[in-house]
Amino acid sequence: MPYFKEGTFELYHGDCCDMLSTIHDIDMVFADPPYFLSNGGLTINSGKIVSVNKGDWDSRSGDIDEFNYKWIKSVRDSLKPSGTVWICGTMHNIYSIVKVLENLGFKILNTITWQKKNPPPNFSCRFFTHSTEFIIWARKSEKVGHYFNYDLMRELNGGKQMKDVWTFSAISRWEKVNGKHPTQKPLSVVSRAVLASTKLGDRILDPFCGSSTTGIAASIFGREYIGIDTELEYLELSKRRYEELIKNGNEYYIKKIEGLIDGFDYLKP
Repeated sequence: MPYFKEGTFELYHGDCCDMLSTIHDIDMVFADPPYFLSNGGLTINSGKIVSVNKGDWDSRSGDIDEFNYKWIKSVRDSLKPSGTVWICGTMHNIYSIVKVLENLGFKILNTITWQKKNPPPNFSCRFFTHSTEFIIWARKSEKVGHYFNYDLMRELNGGKQMKDVWTFSAISRWEKVNGKHPTQKPLSVVSRAVLASTKLGDRILDPFCGSSTTGIAASIFGREYIGIDTELEYLELSKRRYEELIKNGNEYYIKKIEGLIDGFDYLKP
């Protein structure tokens, strides 16, 4: 039973591996799994030195390959034969994810490099500033084709083929007005993935939904959404963000999302 459901926006409370056996016919998965960076270290946020710890859900226990295999296998079983996955990561988890995807028979399509315009500085001054994250785009099957809206991606890129390096700002203040999630992705990044690989009415799943940026993007552009998370506070944050979307309307967000064309009809077939 959903924790929250309104229209085509659904939230579930629990471990995705326990819940995905009843969820099927998914066209696209956007997953931002734990990077396991909560190790007691320090970073800089808004000019202040703060702990990198984000919560127990980001604390590493056990083998990372086993963790990734379990949830990616569950996701794979929920996908349509033509379905694709987008999985976020850094050097801390992305190599494990690639290995698991290959072992499970996925075909890797692209490795997107998200270059941040405003990354936090490296205050240790002992190595280069971390200014990128990676997003692996892969399809479920080697033999079954996938959907790619090439024409729209080209139009968004000024009439030229879109490259696999996306330069966007990190999360904006207006995306946090309903509360903060420590690893919240900007709507600009997730919206591009949604528009690139799904059609109107497609079903999108986020197994680690957090504040449901994926769900907000899905709703803006006329897709169905299923989000799962173990943390009740983030499901409540997701609800507040959805209620704000309903209040303000799609066009309010489209005008704010970086990388879109103002006035373009994104809801046309």
